[in-house]
Amino acid sequence: MSQKNRVKIIFHIDMNMFFCSVAVINHPSLKGKAFAIGRENTTRGVISTASYEARKYGIRSAMPLSEAFRLKPDLIVIESNYEAISYYHRKFVDLVKEYTTLVEVASVDEVYADMTEISKHRDPIIVAKEIQARLVKEYKLPCSIGIGPTLFLAKMASDMEKPLGLVVLRKRDKEEKLYPLSVSDIYGLGKKRYPLLIEKDIKTIKDFENPNNKELIISLLGESSYQYVINAINGKTSDEVKPKRYAKNESISSMQTYDSYLNNVIDILDEMHKITKDLIKRLVSEALMTKTISITLRNRDFKTITRSKTIDYTDDFFYIFDVISDLVEDNYKDDEEIRLIGVGFQNLNSKDEVLKEEYNLFTFESFLERENNLKKLVDSFKERFGNEAINLGLPENKQ
Repeated sequence: MSQKNRVKIIFHIDMNMFFCSVAVINHPSLKGKAFAIGRENTTRGVISTASYEARKYGIRSAMPLSEAFRLKPDLIVIESNYEAISYYHRKFVDLVKEYTTLVEVASVDEVYADMTEISKHRDPIIVAKEIQARLVKEYKLPCSIGIGPTLFLAKMASDMEKPLGLVVLRKRDKEEKLYPLSVSDIYGLGKKRYPLLIEKDIKTIKDFENPNNKELIISLLGESSYQYVINAINGKTSDEVKPKRYAKNESISSMQTYDSYLNNVIDILDEMHKITKDLIKRLVSEALMTKTISITLRNRDFKTITRSKTIDYTDDFFYIFDVISDLVEDNYKDDEEIRLIGVGFQNLNSKDEVLKEEYNLFTFESFLERENNLKKLVDSFKERFGNEAINLGLPENKQ
């Protein structure tokens, strides 16, 4: 069989109750209890997600907190810890990348992974079980894994058993595993569309594929949507995992909370310098460049501001930290006590795409100008706060 015609082995790895799992890691006392992620100390707002124990009481995502407390007055509600979410997301993705370089991040808690290559010498089911076991053992993160020849079938498979499910869905399994499912389970169909089908007595995937229902379904959904679903359930949609598929819309960020407040611009910039270096390493390792730089400052009263600036695409530390320094200088109030700081890069793009345009004299001069400006900024800080005030890691100017 030629490589072109080889059936691919795609994993869809879906973290089980990811936000709740991370909450339990940070607060072990929550294990086994009914709790939800939302706004603390209020009955306003809605629930982001709820633990399995809370769901037994009918509590679910997007439910108003007031309704959730009516169902369970002693429900525990905590706010999401985005720094921890980001940390465990990276650990999850990095672990999967130990098995294949073809990993596509679909969201913070799910990835597609092309395991065709490793499956040539290892049983893919054994690989899947190993990934599940390692995520639980190393990070206390349960997941479900679907295995299929296309992205759609792998995704459908991962949704069939939770938590800690492992389902293989091949094209020949259609009648046994797909046909009994509700049309509401068709990935991508949309919450507003499947009720139209059910209302017309098209309740299962078997009903959907029944040729007698074709014209009715097309009248409800349109011909392109009908044909897409038919192709998808028959394994005729994409089997290509693209690691950079969402690169242009991705963002990376990191935040740090401090027990002792930061109360001067030098300490803030020193901490942001460390965060920025770590983020730059991620940019470089994934061959990405950023166009928008943002900072976050949260004071002791929990007032939070986020400010950003859009620039030319870059992965240059000096340029990026120059922008961060300007944003801090413009938005930090002298002597304000800061409990949390953050740095973020948005509007990412692959370096190959950005660098299609050749460097020329103007881009080179622009780089020198940026480096010059940063050195002037450092000199300004040293003049104001002393020679040892800040160390940006600039190379010494050797004569």
